[in-house]
Amino acid sequence: MLNRYESEVMAAIYSLCDGEESCLVSPLDILSILPAKHKFSPEKLDEILNALKCDGYFDVIHSERKGEKMYVIHLKESGFAFKREAKQRQRDVGFKIFLAFVGALATFIFGLILKGIFG
Repeated sequence: MLNRYESEVMAAIYSLCDGEESCLVSPLDILSILPAKHKFSPEKLDEILNALKCDGYFDVIHSERKGEKMYVIHLKESGFAFKREAKQRQRDVGFKIFLAFVGALATFIFGLILKGIFG
């Protein structure tokens, strides 16, 4: 399970690859897509990219182009399934909220019935 920062970086990489198997991106490209409120640094981005690489989402090769650091990112199966997994997580959370609501409603009705019988 990805944490918030890893999920945001993975979403940025997924959008930069735009359905392609691999892409060439700079750290500035990735940082420009990420939300400014979390203040990602290039060092933090490197750490997160290495963590995602270890988790099997993609392979990353560090290179340079005209003195600028670049990443060659090759998405793996888990990387392609990222958006589907994110939607599934949202459905799971919605279902859990629905179950909590139904449980609270059932408890309330059961309490009213007991109050009517014994009260």
